[in-house]
Amino acid sequence: MPSVSQTTFEQTLADFFRERLQAGADDLDPRPREETLWYLGSLLARFGDSAQVFSYDQGEVSVRPLALLYRDAVEVDSHYHRCLILRQLGDLALFMGALFPENYSRRGISRDYFIGMGGGAYDYLGENARDNRQVFSELAERFARLLELVATVCGRDREMDETDILQLFQRWRETGDPRLAAQLREMGVVLPDAGGMH
Repeated sequence: MPSVSQTTFEQTLADFFRERLQAGADDLDPRPREETLWYLGSLLARFGDSAQVFSYDQGEVSVRPLALLYRDAVEVDSHYHRCLILRQLGDLALFMGALFPENYSRRGISRDYFIGMGGGAYDYLGENARDNRQVFSELAERFARLLELVATVCGRDREMDETDILQLFQRWRETGDPRLAAQLREMGVVLPDAGGMH
């Protein structure tokens, strides 16, 4: 159970991030829902405690790879636990993709990876979670823009470059995923008709 000082710290930090998210959201069209901004502020405050980000596995402290979280979600029998794991996956993908993209880029992992993993996790939650379905749906549909908002709020505001957008477009062409199409359109990319794709 968190101590009183830890709880106060998270509340104060959440308020700080919510104020910054509110200001940053004014530049987005359409503006994210208030509930989504509230969720993001709480997420950033929660991850202000490194114990929420790192895990201890096989004698090492590290961030659990998103692919392993995904595998855990697929293999678990309980719907409730699957949703918990996918929420952790989505939250970590958003946090790590916004704050540490260069660390992963050096290992050949682009923002598209975080967008795919996090957006997919939130998409499932938008349809299956017990609570906050509208929040998770918006996080899934607007993951790329909200990742940039979080990066800006945290002072890591690198816009998606041409390579990132091209990789996202290529992934959309391969999968036809409407969620990726919505993200591309939100960035101003005009997509060809689905019938004209080969």
